Amino acid sequence: MAHSVVVIVGSLRKESFSLKIAKAFAKIAPASLKLEITTLHGLSFFNQDLEATPPADWVAFREKIQKSDGVLFVTPEYNRSIPGVLKNAIDVGSRPYGKSSFLGKPIGIVSNSPGPLGGVCAAMNLKQILPGYSGPILQQPEIYLNGVGDAFDDKGELTKESLAKVLKDYIAAFAAWVDKHKA
Repeated sequence: MAHSVVVIVGSLRKESFSLKIAKAFAKIAPASLKLEITTLHGLSFFNQDLEATPPADWVAFREKIQKSDGVLFVTPEYNRSIPGVLKNAIDVGSRPYGKSSFLGKPIGIVSNSPGPLGGVCAAMNLKQILPGYSGPILQQPEIYLNGVGDAFDDKGELTKESLAKVLKDYIAAFAAWVDKHKA
């Protein structure tokens, strides 16, 4: 039976590279993984005042994470960090205190940028904020995808062979990581 993995896309842009990368992962994932691409459109802002009766979108997001066997974050870098929409999703999913939906879930982090640094700061920021309310984070291989601006055709299909190899190697390592921690 395949492990269910929620792929959280850290960008709201319709043509985002993160969404294209998530879709590429879904096409090449080994049979041991079933990837569910999740965008953050419609996830309302976290406000602790609403915890007593959380909004339906929070409940649905939390349940999706809780039912999964792992979480893969695919994110761009905004101003040397993660996008606000992704931080909000982490805040929603990690509450209420002590009941994080991410707890115990094997985690993968994939950052990307059309520039030369591949979103390294965003990935490092996630590695700083996730411990304590998530599961084990895959440390090797690290994956910071740079130069993704020309990696896809006009239909969103991955055409850059060097990137395809990196994605295949990473998703295989992540599959083994999920299997190790969910077995």
